[in-house]
Amino acid sequence: MTRLQNKIALVTGGARGIGAAIATAFREEGAAVILTDIDAQTGQRTADKIGATFARLDVASEAEWEAVARRFPSLDVLVNNAGITGFEGPFDGQPPAHDPENASLGDWRAVHAVNTDGTFLGCRHAIRAMRAKGTGSIINISSRSGLVGIPMAAAYAASKAAIRNHTKTVALYCAGQGLAIRCNSIHPAAIMTPMWEPMLGNGPDRAAREAAMVADTPMRRFGRAEEVAALAVMLASDEAAYMTGAELTIDGGILAGSAATPGG
Repeated sequence: MTRLQNKIALVTGGARGIGAAIATAFREEGAAVILTDIDAQTGQRTADKIGATFARLDVASEAEWEAVARRFPSLDVLVNNAGITGFEGPFDGQPPAHDPENASLGDWRAVHAVNTDGTFLGCRHAIRAMRAKGTGSIINISSRSGLVGIPMAAAYAASKAAIRNHTKTVALYCAGQGLAIRCNSIHPAAIMTPMWEPMLGNGPDRAAREAAMVADTPMRRFGRAEEVAALAVMLASDEAAYMTGAELTIDGGILAGSAATPGG
């Protein structure tokens, strides 16, 4: 498979989950992959497994992006995948409140530092790294939560909405500059990744827990990271040369009907 042959692709948050699936799919399609993550140990292990190059990167750090830019000055594809919900923990007692009434400014800013600032910095690096060739693909991983309100995850929802809008801004800017640098966003809903494991557990009621969590999804199942990766491959490839500023929702149909209301 050679849909991404001769392309250099950088994937943030690539150590596990959706990022690892995207990096793997890109390698399988012939890309030279730079896998980045704040978790150097897991990131290096994943990179070694798929034949990618690993670079540690805290996406909220401008200095670390500048270091990556010096090391990898030319790119064809960038996937801004790294993100947090604010509920990662560990916590002493209850996780922090993230509703609009009780969330602290510090917790709000921590989510936006990674999700919003990280995407801004990634897009800025990508434009500069792709300008010489005049072509490229920037793929921003937003969320279903960037399209609807999420009462108990206000910072996360706001950050993902910002990613959706910034994607369109970048797309218009690049087109206005006469560059064939495309920028599109992917909006996954519940995708089965390691982040769900603490909630699902390994007990005899796991199947029931899974079913309850996707009860409002018309297709009645979790999505798979590989299904998100397939969209990323398409957007990274030359097949999507006329797509920019678009948003692709992968949610099992949950937003297809007005009666579907995502939970908190």
